[in-house]
Amino acid sequence: MAIQVSPTSLPDVKLIDMQVFNDERGFLFESFNTRDFERLVDANVVFVQDNHSHSVKDVLRGLHYQIKHMQGKLVRVVYGEVFDVAVDIRQSSPTFGQWVGVYLSAVNRRQLWVPPGFAHGFLTLSDRAECLYKTTDYRYPNFERSILWNDPELWIKWPLQGRPIVSQKDADGQRLSKADLYV
Repeated sequence: MAIQVSPTSLPDVKLIDMQVFNDERGFLFESFNTRDFERLVDANVVFVQDNHSHSVKDVLRGLHYQIKHMQGKLVRVVYGEVFDVAVDIRQSSPTFGQWVGVYLSAVNRRQLWVPPGFAHGFLTLSDRAECLYKTTDYRYPNFERSILWNDPELWIKWPLQGRPIVSQKDADGQRLSKADLYV
């Protein structure tokens, strides 16, 4: 089997470990296989876009989501390390308002499946990090929203050493209780 899927504290969010083949020349692994993903994670997913993000140490991106065009994201780090967070913002969900955080790095080669209906963000822990993520819907800037990264209702335990570097959009994010969520 090329991948191993582990549950997280939020049942719909999955941690994915890839089978890596190492030898003296380096390594090889399948970073994505539709057949395995459909069988082990979610058979109803179609990815339409790939994104590549570069961030420097202490950059915190998120917590992002889109209304009307909900995006699922399959996230991995190809350089450096991040603390990656998913927050359930599905109002009808029994885990609404709960979050899970995992360490993703170029060394552990783990991936995180963040399904539609979740806000997503990450904190860069290394001097720089590059993240690749597949999305299940396109980017629609007019439907983009941001939940405040330090919302006291969520109480996310970011592994911070001081204040993070955030964009103005993320600094202006809404608290979950006031956020424009899915209908």
